[in-house]
Amino acid sequence: MKPRKFLFVVPALLLSLSAMASGSHGGGHTEAAIGKPGVASKVTRTVNIDMTDDMKFHASVVKVKQGETIRFIAKNSGKVKHEMVLGTAKDLKEHYEVMKKNPEMEHADANMVTVAPGQSGEIVWQFTSAGKVDFACLQPGHYDAGMKGMVHVAKK
Repeated sequence: MKPRKFLFVVPALLLSLSAMASGSHGGGHTEAAIGKPGVASKVTRTVNIDMTDDMKFHASVVKVKQGETIRFIAKNSGKVKHEMVLGTAKDLKEHYEVMKKNPEMEHADANMVTVAPGQSGEIVWQFTSAGKVDFACLQPGHYDAGMKGMVHVAKK
């Protein structure tokens, strides 16, 4: 490869790799199916979700109305790290496979929160479409053990 081409190829390659990496965690196509990050000043109510080492979400079924903005307070009452990730069933399963290979991956997207033992975190989310939105803990072993839940979004 000529040095001049190298100057153009390497930055392009790095840019494409970073775009692919961010796509695996970003909202993108999934956001349309599950809603969008909410605005804190527009929260209509708060829903408390307790995450425990029995691999369950306590409040595993949540009912909301289309257009509603919810503040989820995810409290980890256990002794191991847990997380709450909103998504489609397909996206959660795919992300879980990645998490099994990279168990220390931290999440920083609006539809997910990782919570240390004894701590709490929050997700503020607006549910824009009627239907169902799944949520799960994608820490290795937790999803397989049944740490899943569902948000039923009623049509306006």
